[in-house]
Amino acid sequence: MSQLSPSQLPGPILNEQSQTQLEEMPITRHLMILRRHLFKIVAILIALFFCLLPFANRTYQLLSEPLRAQLPSSSTMIATDVTATFMAPFKLNFFIALMIAMPFIIYQLWTFVKPALYEKEKSLALPLLVGSISLFYAGIAFAYFVALPSILHFFMSVSPETVAPMTDINSYLAFCLKLFLVFGLTFEIPIITLLLILIGVVSTQQLVEKRRFIIVGCFFIAMFVTPPDAISMVMLAIPMWLLFEAGLFFGKLIERRRAV
Repeated sequence: MSQLSPSQLPGPILNEQSQTQLEEMPITRHLMILRRHLFKIVAILIALFFCLLPFANRTYQLLSEPLRAQLPSSSTMIATDVTATFMAPFKLNFFIALMIAMPFIIYQLWTFVKPALYEKEKSLALPLLVGSISLFYAGIAFAYFVALPSILHFFMSVSPETVAPMTDINSYLAFCLKLFLVFGLTFEIPIITLLLILIGVVSTQQLVEKRRFIIVGCFFIAMFVTPPDAISMVMLAIPMWLLFEAGLFFGKLIERRRAV
């Protein structure tokens, strides 16, 4: 009697066999596979970093453009440390390399965990990963093009006339990176909301009932993670609320499909 090859087996049976093989695989084998993926991630980061290194000063000029546009003609950026003129573009260069490599990093992690997922989980995980990356980039773009110029304009407008604002390049870099990360993570709210609904932690009805508390929580969180001014708080809290509503909307669609 001929034996069916793995490719001829039905989907559920093949998936069960894959799960059994994964369970039987020793932990050292998992670590070796993970190490291979980590090596690829490190290699692409190093390659991107050195490819972008000749443009590091130009990249920092682009980052500082919103600030330089707000500074008075008599003011300029300064470096209070001898190594700051080298380290600030160096740090920014690594951040840019990390952002460019993010889809590849996510893909490598996805490749590592994919064999352990069921078909239904795979069909949901990939769109969530793509959406997560896209929203993170959208958050950084919103921070650079919308939030950063408005926040800088506010701080420059309230500066006393007797004080000439001269920002240190390291301080400005740290301020921008913190702002980018805060907005990038904030834009993940729809994904987080959908995940909580998908795994059954909350339902859309429960989220609707607690909407007022969630809105207050958005402003409360924004008050602590943004600079101490009302403009930056509002510019973070309102997108947080709208992104929550977007996640809630798609969560309702998912629940309706489950009910059919």
